[in-house]
Amino acid sequence: MVGAVQSAGVVVTGAGGGIGAALARRFAAEGARVVVNDLDAAKAKAVADEIGGIAVPGDASLIIEEAREALDGAVDVYCANAGVGSGGSEAAGEDVWALAWDVNVMAHVRAAHALLPDWLERGSGRFVSTVSAAGLLTMIGAAPYSVTKHGAYAFAEWLSLTYRHRGVNVHAICPQGVRTDMLAATGSAGDLVLRPTAIEPEGVADALMKGIEENRFLILPHPEVAGYYQARAADPDRWMTNMNHLQQKWETTE
Repeated sequence: MVGAVQSAGVVVTGAGGGIGAALARRFAAEGARVVVNDLDAAKAKAVADEIGGIAVPGDASLIIEEAREALDGAVDVYCANAGVGSGGSEAAGEDVWALAWDVNVMAHVRAAHALLPDWLERGSGRFVSTVSAAGLLTMIGAAPYSVTKHGAYAFAEWLSLTYRHRGVNVHAICPQGVRTDMLAATGSAGDLVLRPTAIEPEGVADALMKGIEENRFLILPHPEVAGYYQARAADPDRWMTNMNHLQQKWETTE
């Protein structure tokens, strides 16, 4: 059991399926009291009923007060897991870019804004951001997703360096492919880049619990991402050339 989450009041957004549902189940198994959030009320209720949690459907960034009341007044852990996997290039519609920014970045900002006053007053709190390896590297064929996941990672990093001395723990989870509906929606680009090494959502939950135990900021369910991240930083031009080769390979499959 992970002592840091036992009896904690936990909110998991986007928890009607995929990674979010796996996180909710794992927190409940560790003895936490879990609020299950999803835009789909029926899915949120189904997962909440399964784990003995509380369903609070709706916009992930606007349910903090309702979740706090459901958890007897305090949110101890907030998992900013809800996201959209918007594909496309620079030519994607303004509405696609706006939705990606709103869900993948601004929802995290709004949640932190609502949570931090209480956390700073009591000197404890935990913010978990489901980012993506795309937030450290990039993803071919998905400009809105890649750019906004970089933003999500940057915001989590900023939260950590700003508030860690005041008792706020921040974790950024950056998996590559995970066998969820979002992976299925990535099409041929996902088939080429992500599917060969994809893991189950439970693997992400396992990695998070280990990361919480070790109090690590960056959590990599695919350990090889660390090497890719180092290579990208050490020689950006070589990295871009290799990624462009992958782009060209993908274009020949289209």
